[in-house]
Amino acid sequence: MAQGHHWNYDAGNWKETRITPDLWEISYATGSHAPAGTEHASPPGSESHWYILAHQTAVKKNARDYDTRITGLKFRLAQKKPGRGKWSASGPTQRKQLIAFLKEFVDQLEKTPVPIEFEYHGRLFKGEGIPVPHTCTKGFCYELDITLNNETLGIIRYGSGGWQMDLLQDQALIDAIGSSIMQWFE
Repeated sequence: MAQGHHWNYDAGNWKETRITPDLWEISYATGSHAPAGTEHASPPGSESHWYILAHQTAVKKNARDYDTRITGLKFRLAQKKPGRGKWSASGPTQRKQLIAFLKEFVDQLEKTPVPIEFEYHGRLFKGEGIPVPHTCTKGFCYELDITLNNETLGIIRYGSGGWQMDLLQDQALIDAIGSSIMQWFE
């Protein structure tokens, strides 16, 4: 089963600037407290450089309020240990790693997705799962990016506890999605 952490971020600063109607620059900065049990994972002064590839869904509730959901992947390009003035990979090397990661992701997107179709509580669900690179082995993919009825739901993952998703609360629905995925891989 995959290792993970749950972070509760303090109020942060999200900024976005329109480049074109469909392309926006974003930035986000905040401070946070490490989850319990992670105090010794990295010493103070450590840095990590990640590239984030994600879906953002924002639902406007009224004139000023939104519900925002972000699901996706982050890929570590480099790290810096405390007291060292340089990253574990140079800028050009980080760029090459990012290009390789994005090419692999595009290759996965261009493959035939896992078709998902089932009925749940009298409603037909139809969509697809895009396998997440690096999670497929021996003809089975343990994580897939799920879209059902034209709505992005996030990543589903299979582990010793069965199928799980972070933002979907209905475990029976998650299990139905997982069952449809299992049928395709059989």
